[in-house]
Amino acid sequence: MSMKRLVLVLCALLVFGVAACGDDDDDGGGESVLTEEKGSPAQGTEGPVKIAFSTPAADHGWLKAVSDNAKQAGEDLGEEVDLTVNDSAASSAEQADQIETLIQDKPDVLVVLPFEGEALTPVAQKATDAGIPVVNVDREFSTAGAYRTWIGGDNYGIGYQAGNYFAEELGCKGNVVEIQGIAGISVTELRTQGFNDAIEQACDGGIKVVARQPADFLPDKGLTVMENILQAEDQIDGVYTHDDDMAEGVVAAIENAGREDEMFLTGAGGSTAAMEAIEQGGLYRATFLYNPVMSASAIQLANLIGRGEGLTELAEPEVPSRIQVPATTVTKENVAELKDLGY
Repeated sequence: MSMKRLVLVLCALLVFGVAACGDDDDDGGGESVLTEEKGSPAQGTEGPVKIAFSTPAADHGWLKAVSDNAKQAGEDLGEEVDLTVNDSAASSAEQADQIETLIQDKPDVLVVLPFEGEALTPVAQKATDAGIPVVNVDREFSTAGAYRTWIGGDNYGIGYQAGNYFAEELGCKGNVVEIQGIAGISVTELRTQGFNDAIEQACDGGIKVVARQPADFLPDKGLTVMENILQAEDQIDGVYTHDDDMAEGVVAAIENAGREDEMFLTGAGGSTAAMEAIEQGGLYRATFLYNPVMSASAIQLANLIGRGEGLTELAEPEVPSRIQVPATTVTKENVAELKDLGY
């Protein structure tokens, strides 16, 4: 699918998410809501809006797509923006240092997908205190005062939908393993909380989580973590993973152990590889869309904020402070309709 079409799909979801967060039936479509003028341009920047974007190192598919989509959005906006992208940080400390440098360059708007939300909150707050609006993408800062606008997917909804899927597939009985992302960040905590709430409400203790361990969204770590769990657990009926790229390692561990017929697996994100595996049937049963095109929308939102404008479909003349994109469950039944959204 083209970048332009992806942006149009997500932008339609953004407005839907503001109006009715948590609905998982929206399949996208519609026209862009982020590029038309609204509000008071006199209050914003004249000429190109100077935007700085910081994201962790693109060390696997989802983060690479985040960086690529942001860069593409800058190209699509053309002379409207002057975009700088920094995507090389391998730790929170390194990203904080890089953001300090970006702040010194005095951008009109700073866009940040933090390595860890809490660890990067002080430097985001520093930018905000200096009068630089901050657009927080995906992993949330620990205080709302550190950002002007947050945009991200429905992480609780991903976990909740996954929990309901497991309850239905297992008939509320069985042993489940959860392979988490990075410990302590909002994305991981919400995906775990949603999953726990759903299986408890649906099954009242009938499903037992026998192992729960972070693998940092990394395929290699997913492999080693799952290998250890397989050695410790004789009976596993399902595996809930927080990320499709990480799930590649988890799948490899299960197949190497010859236990793929014993259990099923779900991911999150919506990678092309996951979509293809779901379509083929077998071990990989479902994923939950968390499209990295949200970074492109973040750049467009930064442009509007820098110009003092808002979304045309809303009465308010400013960009909302929170925009949450609904999650969508992808299974063999609907993957053909949604696989073009894979990254």
